[in-house]
Amino acid sequence: MMRINDEITLQDWEITESFIRAAGPGGQNVNKVATAVELRFEAERSPNLPAPVKTRLRRLAGRRWTQEGALVLQVSETRSQARNREIARERLAELIRKACHRPKRRIPTRPTLASKRRRLDAKSHRATIKAHRTTPPQDG
Repeated sequence: MMRINDEITLQDWEITESFIRAAGPGGQNVNKVATAVELRFEAERSPNLPAPVKTRLRRLAGRRWTQEGALVLQVSETRSQARNREIARERLAELIRKACHRPKRRIPTRPTLASKRRRLDAKSHRATIKAHRTTPPQDG
């Protein structure tokens, strides 16, 4: 059982962890020990997540969201299997906390009359500066 915040607690059946061999440097150790962790969270089937949180979580997860509606996190930062497992669980909790936060609705605003006037004055001022750069006509 994993506690995210006051309202959300994940059950053990929702999270599955498998350990895989990590890529990259590590000498002989990397070929022998499966230290990298692949955490799979069945987000779509989770009864503890409200629908809006699931939608926001899907957007935050991006490519880590599978077609079956699961969130897959891979961690191979340390050579310790236990530490990688902790990191993966922390990342999952952080993602869910972010998804719980409702974004503030943007209220469209219109520019004020003074700001429109300032913009147009700046444009005309710039135009006169550029107009003065031309070479004066030659009387011939």
